[in-house]
Amino acid sequence: MESRLRNLFALQFIDSRLDEMEELKGDLPGEIKGIEERLHDLATAKATQEQLMKNAFAQRDQADSDIISLKEKLERYKAHQTKVRNNREYDALMKEMDHATEKVTKLEQDMAALETKATVARGEIEILTGQFDELNKVLEEKRADLSVISASNEVEESRYREERRKMAGKLGKSDLAAYERIRKAKRGKAVVPVERDACGGCYNRVPPQKILELKQNSRVYTCEHCGRILVSDEIVKSVVGTL
Repeated sequence: MESRLRNLFALQFIDSRLDEMEELKGDLPGEIKGIEERLHDLATAKATQEQLMKNAFAQRDQADSDIISLKEKLERYKAHQTKVRNNREYDALMKEMDHATEKVTKLEQDMAALETKATVARGEIEILTGQFDELNKVLEEKRADLSVISASNEVEESRYREERRKMAGKLGKSDLAAYERIRKAKRGKAVVPVERDACGGCYNRVPPQKILELKQNSRVYTCEHCGRILVSDEIVKSVVGTL
């Protein structure tokens, strides 16, 4: 039982050191993640505008090609006017010419609208590109700052992570599950010592009888107020002296 308690507190001690190292990084990891997500959104928006511009130009070019074909057809119709044999043929020819002229007018209007649409999209692309480049510079600076902080603790952090892996392997599944559950619920503190006859987590008084029992290191005791696992000074000293 004593080794079980020692392993529980050792895991807590290691996690506390790792938490301190994470705190040194401040909000940088979260800021970096937020910037990366924003960059992804900007890249997606830019790609959408690029496709929109591409489609608008393609439709404009097709409309231009159709206008050229229609105007060539109109020239042929005009040349054929002198060759009509009766009023019926003349009326049919004029109807075709009117229809072609109307279609040319409509296509010219469409071309203008598509040109405007493509121009607006191009402007959006320029704005989004500027925002992306500016934000990307900020990301590089944040990553550089985080790299400096991480490098200063890299060796120690790596050692503690390896120790954590080993220590977690020594605990039974039920103990590890209970530890992780309490740690998550109590802001990282699952196993605490008794300090001045009080719980080292919530600072509520621990009954004298329980303190005496704790010193025997014969079972797992939890604080009746906060539910954290309590350990004796002996356990704390044995762990701190080795880690």
